[in-house]
Amino acid sequence: MLSERSRPIIAATLPVVAEHIGEIAQRFYEHMFRVHPELLDGTFNRGNQASGEQQRALAGSVAAYATRLLETPERTPEHLLSRIAHKHASLGIRPAQYQIVNDHLMWAIADVLGEAVTPEVAAAWNEVYWLMAHSLIHEERGLYGARGVTPETVWRSWEVEKKFRETRDVVTFVVKRIDDRLVKTSLPGQYVTVRMRMPDGILQPRQYSLTRADDGCHRQFSVKRVQAADGRPAGEMSTLLHDSVSVGDVLTLSLPYGNVVLDDSGRPVIFASAGIGIIPMAGMLSHLEKAESRLPITMLHADLEEATFPLRRQVVNDIVELPHAELYVWYEKGAHSIEPVNGVFDGTMDLSAVDLPHNAIYYLCGPLPFMRALRSSLLTRGVVPDDIHYEVFGPDLWQADMD
Repeated sequence: MLSERSRPIIAATLPVVAEHIGEIAQRFYEHMFRVHPELLDGTFNRGNQASGEQQRALAGSVAAYATRLLETPERTPEHLLSRIAHKHASLGIRPAQYQIVNDHLMWAIADVLGEAVTPEVAAAWNEVYWLMAHSLIHEERGLYGARGVTPETVWRSWEVEKKFRETRDVVTFVVKRIDDRLVKTSLPGQYVTVRMRMPDGILQPRQYSLTRADDGCHRQFSVKRVQAADGRPAGEMSTLLHDSVSVGDVLTLSLPYGNVVLDDSGRPVIFASAGIGIIPMAGMLSHLEKAESRLPITMLHADLEEATFPLRRQVVNDIVELPHAELYVWYEKGAHSIEPVNGVFDGTMDLSAVDLPHNAIYYLCGPLPFMRALRSSLLTRGVVPDDIHYEVFGPDLWQADMD
């Protein structure tokens, strides 16, 4: 909880800090990487730096956390902190690295805001940072402990056993273990970090959702190629995985992490996804099929057309195998399907077109506007917020609490 000494200072300075937080984040990363260039070798993704995604993620997270400390001091943003902690654990973040971040973030605040950052203002924002940092360190320690690892041992080598194309832009990899370490089963909906050496020798990390239930020896994940667009370069990791990684190659993966996982309360389950948002949903559905679930399951998916529906065959096969599962699709290029779906519609997803079961748990994944619209529709229908779960990636991570 924020101290009474710092509270009025943060309340008074939050508007100006929030106004300049993007510039602060940019200056922070520039300064930190000049002093600690090693952090770009295996810890931070430089593609996210180049696109500004990392800066926006940090800026949004800090501003959201400070706002919550002021508005609801009795309740910290648990969803936000949990999602950041899981991301950090999948990267092997160490407690000592928080001091590095603090030093350079405080420098950036002073550099951007100048004389407005008095010793009292600096101390108050330092308190905000360490409240957030200590919460994350505590949660990350628990995540490492639960897996029986340290930040240095979250990584493991896997051999590519299969590689196959899902759509024009999406490729799936099946990897198998090549050591004697026990494979601890992932939870449905979790992801791994893939860490690879780029052509210039720098290690780069990227997170990918697991798309099939573990069998004790294999893991499966799918990768969408990030195309160059609007001045943004093509994704280094996705390009390398698509073009240069073949069967027999060895990849380095982290242990599975991620806090948006399938609830096992026995209630009906509804998945709603758009585009590549199907990826974590396919992983959850695979777990249900493997467990021979008899729950009522409804899969709702929106895409450009059937040919761009990633993991379509796997999803359809799992739906067919589950006794109480249904699949409804929306295609912007027309309501046509060759699959045994329960309904196909033209345009974007419209929940009013489908009869949804009562007392269901919802899982959403896709572009942020898509999830906001669906969540708003569900709340209007009387679905309680705690029954709506959603996976947020990239620079939108700080919007883990969409209330």
